[in-house]
Amino acid sequence: MTSDTPARRFRVFSRRRGAPSRARRRIGAAARMLAALALAGGVYTAFAPGAFADTPKQLSATAQEGKQLYDNSCITCHGRNGEGVTDRGPSLIGVGSASVEFQVGTGRMPMTRQEAQAEQKKPQFDKNQTKQLGQYIQELGGGPQLPAGELVESLDDNPEAVARGGELFRVNCTSCHGFGGGGGALSSGKYAPSLHDAAPETIYAAMLSGPQNMPVFGDNQLTPDEKREIITYITLQLQDDKDPGGLFNLGRYGPSTEGVAIFVVGITLLVFTSLWIAGKS
Repeated sequence: MTSDTPARRFRVFSRRRGAPSRARRRIGAAARMLAALALAGGVYTAFAPGAFADTPKQLSATAQEGKQLYDNSCITCHGRNGEGVTDRGPSLIGVGSASVEFQVGTGRMPMTRQEAQAEQKKPQFDKNQTKQLGQYIQELGGGPQLPAGELVESLDDNPEAVARGGELFRVNCTSCHGFGGGGGALSSGKYAPSLHDAAPETIYAAMLSGPQNMPVFGDNQLTPDEKREIITYITLQLQDDKDPGGLFNLGRYGPSTEGVAIFVVGITLLVFTSLWIAGKS
C-alpha cells in the first residue's frame, strides 16, 4: 500500500477543486446558448424590421367621424375592425371607399335582410356621411377609390366621347344591362340594375368594386378615360330620353325592337286585310 502522504493528498484536492462540476458545466452551456440566441435575435431585428407590427396609424378627422358611424351602424355585421362576421357580412379590408360609395350611397347598405341581392332604396346616410364612412374604410384597409375631377367628359374637349363610350358599353355592359341600360335578369335571383337613374359616381364605383355579379373593371381592363367615356355615353345618351331603339320607347331592349314590332303589326294587318278581301270577293 502506498502511503497517504501530505503531498499526495494536496494533489488530489487540487485536481478536484480545479475540475468544474457537472452543474457548473450545465450552467455554462445554458449561458452560452442564451448568448447565441440573443445575438441571433439582435441580428434578425436589425435586418428584418418589417416583421414587427407597425405603430397604429392615426386616423384623419374625416375617418374618425366615419368610424363613429361605422361603430353605430356597421359593426354588427362587419366586425369591430372590418374583418367581417360569418353569415352576417363580408370583410371590408381592401374594398376601398369606392365600394362604400356604391353600397351605402345607393341605400343598398345597410341591408334590411339577407337575400340574393341588395335592393336599392333610400340611403340612410347623406353624401357627407357616406364620404366619412368611405374615408374610414379606405384608411382601415385601403382599396380602390374614385378619382378626383369630373366623371363625365366635356364634348367640347372630347367630341368623340359619346361614340367611343357607346362602343365600350356595347362590348362590356350590354350582356347584363341591355342595349338601352334597362337592366336584366341574372341567375339565382340576381339581376343587373337599370342605369337610367344611376349617378356618375355610382357607375364609376361599380366598375371599380364589382358588386354582386358584376365583374371588376380595373384600370388594366378599362382605363380611367375609357370609364369616363362609358359614363358619358350612359349620361348623355341613355339618361336624356334619347332612345337608341328609335322613335318609340318599347322597353329600350335595343335598336331592333321597333322593327320587330312594326313587322309583327304589319304582317297581322296584311293577313286580316287579305282575309277581308277574300271574304268580299
